[in-house]
Order: sequence, then structure tokens, then C-alpha cells
Amino acid sequence: MPKGYWVVNLEVTDPDGYRDYQGFVRPYLAANGGKFLVRGGRMQVVEGTMLPRVVVIEFESYAEAQRLYHSTEYQEGRALRLSWSSGNVAIVEGLED
Repeated sequence: MPKGYWVVNLEVTDPDGYRDYQGFVRPYLAANGGKFLVRGGRMQVVEGTMLPRVVVIEFESYAEAQRLYHSTEYQEGRALRLSWSSGNVAIVEGLED
């Protein structure tokens, strides 16, 4: 079964406030099998345009990535992210093993 991924590209508008979201999302994802593959870090945009921060989180399946994103618990925590950042989020299915 292919894994699922959250691919996040955003700009943090308030780093201090964004830490509140990080304090929520890291334990939430860890408790639900989410694994950070990319979390910020150095980036060189070589084509097109990107916002300054890229995050990629891996899940056991596409369905699990969907379920966790749409869960009531995440949606409540997501409000923190929306307060202190703007950007794009996609849920992507990985390649079949």
C-alpha cells in the first residue's frame, strides 16, 4: 500500500506565535504515526516560485494522511497555524512499494 504525505509550503508571518502550532503538531503527529521527512531547512528554488518554508510529513497510507488532516483534533490545532502563517497544503499519495 502506498504511503501518504502532507506536502506543506508556507510563509510564517509570526515566528513566536507559530511555535504554539509546532507545540501542538509535533506531538499530535508523533502519536499518530506521522514522520517528518522535511521540516524547514535550507532550500534553493531552481524553477518557479516557492514560499520560504517546506515541510513533508509521511504517513502509513494516503487514507491515514487524509484521516488525520480532516480529524477534529487537527482542524482545531490547524487554526493556530492559520493565525501565524499562510501557504499551501497538499495530501499526496506515494508510489506503490
